[in-house]
Amino acid sequence: MSHRSVYRFALARSPRGLPRRHDYGVPHQKRHVKRATFRDCGRRCVYCAARLGLEAATLDHVIPLSRGGNHAPGNLVAACIACNQLKGSMLPVEFFTRFPWAGQNFMRYARAAHRSVKRGARRAVSLAFAEAA
Repeated sequence: MSHRSVYRFALARSPRGLPRRHDYGVPHQKRHVKRATFRDCGRRCVYCAARLGLEAATLDHVIPLSRGGNHAPGNLVAACIACNQLKGSMLPVEFFTRFPWAGQNFMRYARAAHRSVKRGARRAVSLAFAEAA
């Protein structure tokens, strides 16, 4: 008898058709995260400073998930759909170098963002304006 056959057992599976849980842990927690992020950003898009309704707001990962970001509150901000698509999967430094006006608004309205991200935004904006002058 082999070693593998002794410890073989079936794992319990959930029935089909049940809603899946995401990285947020509890179902419907995404709604609470979105509301808290929306409130922390002053009910505005952190990139263009446009006033947003909860339905028009999207959650944007400042450091994209594809670039190693996470779902931590310091990495989530509220953004309008147009700005979220404009940013895409760019890092903050890349985005703020290309669009310095977005960096200025980010420093003003993204209160819950991590301070190292805000420092990088400040550097990128000042470099972009120095190159333009």
